[in-house]
Amino acid sequence: MFDSTTRRKSILLFGGGFLLLFLFSLLHLSQGQAGYSIMTLLTEVWSVGRVQDVVVGLRLPRVIIGILAGGALAVAGVLLQTITKNPLASASTLGMNAGAHLFVIGSIVFFPATLGSYPFLVAFLGAATAAILVMMLVGKAMEPVRVALTGMVVALLFSSITGSLQLIFENETNGLFLWGAGTLVQLDWSGVQFATGLIMLGVVVALLNARSLDVLTLGEDVATSLGQPVTRVKGFAWVSAILLAATTVSVVGPIGFVGLIAPHLVRMMGIKGHRAILIHSFLWGAILLIVADILARWIQPGQEIPVGAMTALIGGPWLMYLAYKTGRKHSRRQTKLGGNVVAAPFSLLVAGSVALALGVFLLSVSYGAGSFFSLQDWMDKAYLSPFVWQFRVPRIITAFVVGMLLAMCGVLLQGVLRNPLADPTVLGITSGGGAGAMVFLVIFPAASIQLLPFAAMVGATLSIAIILLVTWRSNWEPILLALMGVAVSAVGSAIIQIMVVKAKMGVAPALAWLAGSTYAKSWSELQIVFFMAVITIPLGWLLIRKLDLLAFGDDVSTGLGMNVGRTRLMAIALGVAMGAASVSVVGTIGFIGLLAPHAVRRLVGVEHRRLIPLSLLVGGILLVAADLVGRFILAPKEIPAGLVVAVLGTPYILYLLRKT
Repeated sequence: MFDSTTRRKSILLFGGGFLLLFLFSLLHLSQGQAGYSIMTLLTEVWSVGRVQDVVVGLRLPRVIIGILAGGALAVAGVLLQTITKNPLASASTLGMNAGAHLFVIGSIVFFPATLGSYPFLVAFLGAATAAILVMMLVGKAMEPVRVALTGMVVALLFSSITGSLQLIFENETNGLFLWGAGTLVQLDWSGVQFATGLIMLGVVVALLNARSLDVLTLGEDVATSLGQPVTRVKGFAWVSAILLAATTVSVVGPIGFVGLIAPHLVRMMGIKGHRAILIHSFLWGAILLIVADILARWIQPGQEIPVGAMTALIGGPWLMYLAYKTGRKHSRRQTKLGGNVVAAPFSLLVAGSVALALGVFLLSVSYGAGSFFSLQDWMDKAYLSPFVWQFRVPRIITAFVVGMLLAMCGVLLQGVLRNPLADPTVLGITSGGGAGAMVFLVIFPAASIQLLPFAAMVGATLSIAIILLVTWRSNWEPILLALMGVAVSAVGSAIIQIMVVKAKMGVAPALAWLAGSTYAKSWSELQIVFFMAVITIPLGWLLIRKLDLLAFGDDVSTGLGMNVGRTRLMAIALGVAMGAASVSVVGTIGFIGLLAPHAVRRLVGVEHRRLIPLSLLVGGILLVAADLVGRFILAPKEIPAGLVVAVLGTPYILYLLRKT
C-alpha cells in the first residue's frame, strides 16, 4: 500500500512538473527581440517563414540546451550529495565548474587547437582536477562543512586564475565574458547535438547505479557488509558527476546552484529512492534553469543577462538556508585566534616593517612602463616629474591606505567575532559593497561620484546585517559565519554581474573592477580612503582593551563590566565602513584582512596594542607589493592587484581550514 501510494504520488508530481516545464518552455520561446505571442508561435511555426526560422533556428536550441544543462547539473548534484554525504555539495560548490572553466580558458590561450578538437576533454580534465584537489584537501572523512568550504575556496582560487588569464590575454578570450558567467545562447543546433549524447550517457550511468547508491546511504560499513563494492560505486558516481558538469560547462559555461536546489526540492516533495530522485531532479533542474533564463531576459529585454548570475541570485538564499542547517549540526566553536609562534622584539618588527614599506614604496615609484628608474635617473630627479606625481604616487599611496583599511577591518572582525576566518571577503562585506556601488552607478548614472562610498556602505551593511542576524542564535559560530558569508557573497557577485551587463561596461574594465584594481587611481580617490582611514582607524584603536577582553569570552567580558553587544556593534560598523570605502575606490579586493592579522599574530601574539599597528603596516605592504607584482610580472600588461592577492590568499585559507 505504501509503495503504490508513493508510486502514485511520484507519477503525479512528475506529470505536474512536466506540464510546468512545457508551459515555461512555451513562454521562453515567445521571448526575444522579435515579439511573438504564444498563439502566433503555435499557429505559424509549422509554416516556412520568418517565425519558423527564428524559433527553430535560435530559440528552440536555447530551450533544449537549457533543459539538458539544468537536468545534467541536477543529476550531478544528487550524485555528489550522496557520495560526499554533504547537503551543500554540487558541481559549483565543489569547484568542478570553476575547474572546467579554468581549463577551457587556459586551453583557448595556450593550446587553441586542442580546445577546438577536444573541448569536452579539456573541460572534463578541469572538473576532475578540482574534484581530486578537494578530496585530497578534506581527507577520507569527507566532513560536510570541510568539504563545502574547501570546495568553495578551490572554486575561488580557480576563478581568480581564470580572471587573470582573461585580462592578460584579452584578445584571445574576447567574447567569452558572457559564456564565463553562464549563458544559454545558442546560434544553431551544434551545442545541442554535442551535449545530448554525453549528458544522456551520464544520466544513464547514474540510473544504473541508483540501487547501489540507495545501499550506500545506509553507511559504507553496512554497504560493505551487504557485499556492495563501495569504491567502485563511488567511482562511477564521481565519473558521472564530472562528465555531466564538464559537458555543461563546455556548452553553456559555469552555471551554479541548480545542482544544489533541485535535489533538495525533490526530497522535500517526499520522493524517495535514488532512481526516482534522479529522474525528478533532472526534470526540476530543467525547470529551474528555464525559469532563471526567462527572468534574466525579462529583467533586460533585448540584452543578455547571464543566466548563471540569475541562478546565483535565486540560489543564494537557498544556500544560506542549507548552510545554516549544516553549520548548526557541525559547529565547533573556535575561540583562539593563534599567536606568538615567532618571538621577536616589537620595536624591531615595527622598524623592519617601516623599512620594508619604504622599500616597496620606492620600488613602486621607480617602476613603470616596463622599466625601473636607474640611480642616474634618481640623481637627475626624474621622480619629480609631473607624470610620477600625477599617476604613480597617488596610485601607490591609495593601495597602501586601502591595505591598511582592509587589515584593520580584519583585525576588528576577527576580534569581536573570535573567528579566524573573519575578513571582509569571507563575510560578504566586499561583494555586498561592490553590489551596492554597482546598483548606485546603474540607477543614478548622473549622480556625484562622491556618493559612491555611501552606496557601497549600504550594500556592505546589508550583507553583514543579514549574516549576523541569521547566525545570532548560534552566538556567531565561526564555521556558520563562513558558510553564510559565502552564500551572501554569491548573491552579491550575481548582482554585480547583472549590473555590469546592464551598465554595458566593457569586458576588460568590468573584469578589472570585479578583480580589484589600483590602476589609474588619482589624488581625488585617495582623498576618499584617506578621509575614511583618518576617522575609523583611531576609533578602532580606542577599542583595543575591549577586544583583548573579548578574547576571554562574552561571560568574562560581561562580568568585568563591558557591554559586549555595544562593543561588537561598534567594531562591526567600523569594519563595514572600512570595507565599503575600499570597495568603492579599488573594487572587490579581498583576503588582505585575513592574511595581515594572521601573519602578525604569529609574530606578536593576540594583544591588540601590538597587533593593530603592525597589521596596518603589513596590510599596506601586501597591497602595494601585489600591485607592483601585477605591473611587473607580465609588463607592459597588468594583472589587477586583487587577483594577485586572491591567488596568494586562497591557499592560506585552505591551510586554515585544514588546520582547524
